[in-house]
Amino acid sequence: MTQSPKNTDVQALFNTIAPEYDKMNNIISLGTHKLWRQKVMARMTFPDGANIIDLATGTADWALALAEKSDATAHVTGLDFSEEMLAVGQKKVDVSDYFDKITLVQGDAMALPFDDAVFDIVTIGFGLRNLPDPVMGLKEMYRVLKPGGQLVILETSQPDNPLVKPFWQFYFGQVMPIFGKVFAKGKYQEYKYLDDTTEKFMDYMTLGQVLLRVGFEKVTISRFNLGAAAVHYAVK
Repeated sequence: MTQSPKNTDVQALFNTIAPEYDKMNNIISLGTHKLWRQKVMARMTFPDGANIIDLATGTADWALALAEKSDATAHVTGLDFSEEMLAVGQKKVDVSDYFDKITLVQGDAMALPFDDAVFDIVTIGFGLRNLPDPVMGLKEMYRVLKPGGQLVILETSQPDNPLVKPFWQFYFGQVMPIFGKVFAKGKYQEYKYLDDTTEKFMDYMTLGQVLLRVGFEKVTISRFNLGAAAVHYAVK
């Protein structure tokens, strides 16, 4: 049985949910996560020959989208600590038009296996909240970015509208775990954990302040679905 978020083996959890992960993302977000990502990338700048890394890449959806959006000389690295998620992602990469632009790597976002200042763009989608130490992860993102490089964080957030918040809490706290049980082969506890990480993660303004403390500049924030998700853009 999955334990509390404090003690959960997150790597094992994501290995467990990997086979149903893409299907569940579509169900839980009602398909909106793809639209959010499209809106996020529309505001990004892609230099020629960009070296891009997508952290917590999961099944490589954002890595594939970044490869499509960037020019032919760009390269995208997708890093995740779950080998099962990467295995699903590698199958998608292999049959895509961008198999020669994407490299998937197993690794720890809090101890990235890369030199300083090597990436033009760092992205992380719905993964920062699952890091045991998000601030350490942000420091690593800062380290591997080139001066002037872009950081883009897409993450679930907490609505602050008093009319919306109770419905959001009910959906994530009660409905989402049931979806996990019904649609993901009985994985109620796993999706209850993901709800817990969403509710306990720092709010969008706090994350913006943390980015500034880490050293990032030009931090801008946009919110989606009445605050259910937020994107943070920042520059090293």
